[in-house]
Amino acid sequence: MSIGYLASFEPAMLLAIEQAAAARETDVPVGAVVLDAAGTVIASARNRREADADPTAHAEIVAIRGAARALGDWRLAGCTLVVTLEPCTMCAGAVIAARVGRLVYGAADPRAGAAGSLWDVLHDRRLGLDVEVIAGVLASECSGLLRDFFAQLRNSGEGRDV
Repeated sequence: MSIGYLASFEPAMLLAIEQAAAARETDVPVGAVVLDAAGTVIASARNRREADADPTAHAEIVAIRGAARALGDWRLAGCTLVVTLEPCTMCAGAVIAARVGRLVYGAADPRAGAAGSLWDVLHDRRLGLDVEVIAGVLASECSGLLRDFFAQLRNSGEGRDV
């Protein structure tokens, strides 16, 4: 366990990890939760690309949609998105579009991450919003879910494109 500011996001990340674990039977295990300004969970989601046959049904997108419905507003200013894997460019764009103020993620994604690993969309001032990004919360737990999922997929010989 961490101490201080980072540790304050661990309970929310554990909820995101639960969502990710629930997705692993059908999809890449990524989970997300959205906290309101008071720190209350207002939405949670997991990857649903396979279940919904929807290439945009990443955990972050599904959670942002749920939070907007919960608040009755597409503007999520003051909210925090907590996700087990660093968002891709699509999801980083959704964070900007929804005006989410803070992103907390667990595992970095050097292949497709858009919150500092490969790209840094959330700090691009040309987009008009500078999102606070907190990386590495329960990173080993989040990485472990993904590592185990892909190892099992390789061992099964299924070879589907996830």
